[in-house]
Amino acid sequence: MNPPVSPPPMADRFRNSPTAIARFPFPFLGDSYEYSVNLVKAGQGAPGAFDEHWFDVDEHYVAEMELREQVLAEDPDRYLSLPHTMDHQWDVLEMIMERYSADYPRHFSLTREGDRWTWENRLLGLRDTFTFGDPLTLPREPLDYITRQAQGDWIVLDQREGDLWLDAGMLTFPADWSLKFDLGMSFEEWHGPVPLAHEAGVFKRAKQFLMRIKPGEPWQRFNWTMTIGRRWDTSSETYDQWGVDRTAVTLENAGEKVHLRVEVQVLPRLPRSNGLLFLIRTYLISLEELATNPAWAKRLRRVLQSLPPEIADYKGLTRYRDTVIEWLSPYEDHHP
Repeated sequence: MNPPVSPPPMADRFRNSPTAIARFPFPFLGDSYEYSVNLVKAGQGAPGAFDEHWFDVDEHYVAEMELREQVLAEDPDRYLSLPHTMDHQWDVLEMIMERYSADYPRHFSLTREGDRWTWENRLLGLRDTFTFGDPLTLPREPLDYITRQAQGDWIVLDQREGDLWLDAGMLTFPADWSLKFDLGMSFEEWHGPVPLAHEAGVFKRAKQFLMRIKPGEPWQRFNWTMTIGRRWDTSSETYDQWGVDRTAVTLENAGEKVHLRVEVQVLPRLPRSNGLLFLIRTYLISLEELATNPAWAKRLRRVLQSLPPEIADYKGLTRYRDTVIEWLSPYEDHHP
């Protein structure tokens, strides 16, 4: 009898195939850094293959869902909700089920007979029948149930009192922030640590824009930072596990260790509750993978060179930015 084969390490399961590299949402449209809201209608002006669906499902789906379960087992508070968000939660459940089943019918299906719904997730081997609107017919709260089956982090913003409030979410793969800390904050409180943007009035304008989003017309934007190693969970709670990695980058290992981390952020209106759903869909690509497109390598180098010190420090790049710029220098002479 052959011994059981051990599954590959989780990091190896997230390595990008050539197809994944080709559709990576490279976020830079110019050679210099500029902080902006950069909101566009979902499906318009999006890099990669993100003009097809609101919610992307890719080759890492199963690995990401398994990793989410691991994170939640270690820290159940990565999912939190305030009591008044139940209508929002059913909104999110319906939206994800409708979009996944319509856009990926090979993997997901939704059957409705009045309020009696049957949901099938073939990728995870799940088939559940429940009564829409009755949380007792699901094994967990609606938002908790469906976001354990959906790639990305999912934040619910309640719109009231002329503001947006972070009142529920599933946040297992954040870029150095904490749902436990930010739950219940207003939009500008939540974005308080971001340097330079408040003085420029960026978040006031962004909030007013977001509050005017209409049902059925989602908007999206791109955010980016860098991560050391193929590490998805860089939460504030686990900083002791990954913060030290920033000191270990050398010219010899930068290509393998340093990853560009891009968030495709999608914001659809929730029709019943009038809240906003804030999807943070994260993609990682190592410098070695990214450099298979020399034009990307050249542009990333120039963006890093132009990055204001305050932004570099906020993104945690200060210790190794110069090393990455040097590693990318052979691509500077590349002419697309």
